[in-house]
Amino acid sequence: QLQLVESGGGLVQPGGSLRLSCTASGFALDYYAIGWFRQAPGKEREGVSCIGSSGIDIQYADSVKGRLTISRDGANNTVHMRMNSLKPEDTAVYYCAAERDPYSAVCTVMPDKGLYEYWGQGTQVTVSS
Repeated sequence: QLQLVESGGGLVQPGGSLRLSCTASGFALDYYAIGWFRQAPGKEREGVSCIGSSGIDIQYADSVKGRLTISRDGANNTVHMRMNSLKPEDTAVYYCAAERDPYSAVCTVMPDKGLYEYWGQGTQVTVSS
């Protein structure tokens, strides 16, 4: 069974930083393109970042470019996303997801593409004073 678990969320002050982690079980995460998405109450899900299976293709949403970094930790079957200079509008539940098919070197942060099959339960990020 392919499962993803997010961790690292919590309460942080504006301008602060945190690192989210996405850990897989049942499959090797290095073989799949991985995306990070978020959803705030009453709003549609939006893509935040993604990384291809090779680690070469990395994409960020315009709203977060320059403020976060996505990376792979193959030894721990984990993908991390470090966020800096957090803003109140970053408050949301953050989800990681793996694409349906393995070995995709190219990823996308467009949820309308419908390429992501396996999703975690999410971790809450709250940016507030």
